[in-house]
Amino acid sequence: MKFAQYLLKNSRMVGIPKQVERFAKFSPSPLSMKQFIDFGSTDACEKTSFVFLRQELPVRLANIMKEIDFLPDKLLGTPSLRLLTSWFTEALVTVRNRHNDVVPTMAQGVVEYKEAFGVDPVTDQNVQYFLDRFYMSRISTRMLMNQHTLIFDGSVNPAHPKHIGSIDPSCDVVEVVKDAYEASKMLCEQYYLTSPDMEISLVNSKNPDQPLHLVYVPSHLYHMLFELFKNAMRATVETHEASFTLPPVKVRVSLGSEDLTIKMSDRGGGVPLRKIERLFSYMYSTAPSPVHIDNSRNAPLAGFGYGLPISRLYAKYFQGDLQLYSMEGYGTSAVIYLKVRGTHAHMHTHKLTNSHTHTHKPHGPSLTTSCAVVIQALSSDSVERLPVFNQSALRHYQTTPEADDWCMPSKEPKKMGK
Repeated sequence: MKFAQYLLKNSRMVGIPKQVERFAKFSPSPLSMKQFIDFGSTDACEKTSFVFLRQELPVRLANIMKEIDFLPDKLLGTPSLRLLTSWFTEALVTVRNRHNDVVPTMAQGVVEYKEAFGVDPVTDQNVQYFLDRFYMSRISTRMLMNQHTLIFDGSVNPAHPKHIGSIDPSCDVVEVVKDAYEASKMLCEQYYLTSPDMEISLVNSKNPDQPLHLVYVPSHLYHMLFELFKNAMRATVETHEASFTLPPVKVRVSLGSEDLTIKMSDRGGGVPLRKIERLFSYMYSTAPSPVHIDNSRNAPLAGFGYGLPISRLYAKYFQGDLQLYSMEGYGTSAVIYLKVRGTHAHMHTHKLTNSHTHTHKPHGPSLTTSCAVVIQALSSDSVERLPVFNQSALRHYQTTPEADDWCMPSKEPKKMGK
């Protein structure tokens, strides 16, 4: 069932398709980490934030909703996807209504589709492309909502008084690493009755012997590290279950002029090269039913299989990345790259108005308000990475994979003799 057809069949939602079309004509307006910080740390104006969210959230939702219609009809017809699309319809009407079960419900829909129809290369490619954009869109909308509610709820978190919403202007990376390790260690010991130690080393090329701090969202960093520690611990324990000692998980944190890099290395046996990209694939992942808990051996540390791809999205959200490098038979190294700052910085001061520039396609709505806010913009700073529905995205769904232009070797070499 096509998403548009679904909406049209619900009389109480008759006006929604027109609203989707309207807002999808605008491109999302990505914010930089510095804009988040400056807005929250100066005389923050709640009206500014509210008016921006009122326009920007529907734009971001509408752009990704336009792409839902290009998923396979049979995937859209699964019970979980029907439920999910109804949630997003309501989200467009009442933007503040959030749904915490979006990720596992979408995952369950993919499982229902695979069980009924299997996996083919075209569907795999399109679902991978869509879900990366779908979940990135969700990360961004939740970030905007969290910033607004945390800044304007009238209270300060006593544990983190210097936080600006969910952003820590001086995030202690090592502390987040240790917190993620301890949480993973507790899970590992509960299930396996043992866990590997952690060895951590630091490199600060800018200020040697100084702590490693950066402007970042600690919860995002924690999410990535927690997932990587779970994977490293599970692999280490299961690979060395006959040994008296476990090799440690080694973490190295390095701060340069542009990037802060975290490398986590284990001796968990590694994976073959052909399986590396599958670890980031939604179609090859396995999701348990939201109702029935998976009691398989790896369940406590394995989750529903989306930990790595979504962790990579968290890294990419502010122009970073997450990559895996494995040596089969030995172990795996996971590397998180976080953007520290841009290379060319300059400052602009804007008085926010209700005008926005038009080119071939409207840009995202401006911050419409009578409040004056100073925005410091960096030309290549940590800016949100946001999906936009346009002709390039449309062509991606319409393009089918061409024949491989490299020969595929047969299992047995051809016999050239008589």
